[in-house]
Amino acid sequence: MGTYSQMTPPILFLIFNRPDLVEISFREIRKAKPSQLFVAADGPRAIKEGEAELCEQARRIVDHVDWECEIHTLFRDENLGCRKAVSSAISWFFDHVEDGIILEDDCVPEHSFFRFCGDMLARYRNDERVMCVTGDNFQDGIARGRASYYFSIYNHCWGWATWRRAWNHFDHDLKNWERLRETRFLQKLMPRKSADYWTRAFDSVLTNKVDSWAYIWTFSCWSQNGVTATPNQNLVSNIGFDTRATHTADATSASSRLQSHQIAFPLSHPSRVRRNRKADRYVEKNSFGIQLPDSYSDRVQRKLKKLVSGTKT
Repeated sequence: MGTYSQMTPPILFLIFNRPDLVEISFREIRKAKPSQLFVAADGPRAIKEGEAELCEQARRIVDHVDWECEIHTLFRDENLGCRKAVSSAISWFFDHVEDGIILEDDCVPEHSFFRFCGDMLARYRNDERVMCVTGDNFQDGIARGRASYYFSIYNHCWGWATWRRAWNHFDHDLKNWERLRETRFLQKLMPRKSADYWTRAFDSVLTNKVDSWAYIWTFSCWSQNGVTATPNQNLVSNIGFDTRATHTADATSASSRLQSHQIAFPLSHPSRVRRNRKADRYVEKNSFGIQLPDSYSDRVQRKLKKLVSGTKT
């Protein structure tokens, strides 16, 4: 089995019109010194005055590559929008490499993120159960198991990595969702309220009400019964919470204050590839705001506490 431990995997850097954020994120890429760097940028919107110059400023970041590196660029002249621009850039990336890291301009990784992704890409390269590696952890300090990471169905994309063999399943037009929507596909993965939430999310993309590639990628992973390797420490901070953002405009969000931490090496591996359902329920409730009913064990614990205190249930 190969390893990336002594080198950084290829990186796709997705940029647009925020040169200030590009510069901050690029500092961490420069420290990691990937031997292959792919930079993709959507084109400016004609209706946005001054955006063409901002896009040009962001693109000049490639001029600051000062280490031995093979550079590829995909700079669009016209604006494709979030869904098409990002997904087509990732497809372009995997036309050139077998696996790699994807970073957007507002995602700032802790340095150990790069090695974590490299180790995961090497370890699970041929394991089709694992569709994705994320650098994100939204468990608020709760460790899920004793290993360095666990498995989740949620493929958070604020700094992540995957393989060509996984991205080949990207369902661009959600054709499989049209087929699976009327089945119990989602109900088998999650509680009913969560299934209802994701049904609305996928429908909104299918009907073009939401311009999102990420929802499509999540569905694509689920359609293959795939899981995501998730670190027990958060490895990436998102600095893009402002009015310029497409999906993270709320600067008061708790996620905007999420700090990154170093993960220890060598990694401790889980004994088997199996999703952590408690972690997934926590994300559904606390990250997506889905009001889930108490679990049976929670209800039992609460009743026991009331009995001990002498109150009626």
